[in-house]
Amino acid sequence: MYNYEIILYWSDDDNAFIAEVPDLPGCMADGKTRQEAIANAETIIKEWIEVALEDGEEIPYPKAHLHYA
Repeated sequence: MYNYEIILYWSDDDNAFIAEVPDLPGCMADGKTRQEAIANAETIIKEWIEVALEDGEEIPYPKAHLHYA
């Protein structure tokens, strides 16, 4: 649906996986599993965009990020 980068990591403080969307300020979700965190992040991305549109805010385009293996 949307091609925003999702950064996934484990949080001992929250005892959950955290999924951050760096291109959308404040957009993040969590989950007990990696899959749950990513699914929640995809939902939050959609909701973030819906709210931004309702508020007349500009929607950032997904940025290209270079990664090295």
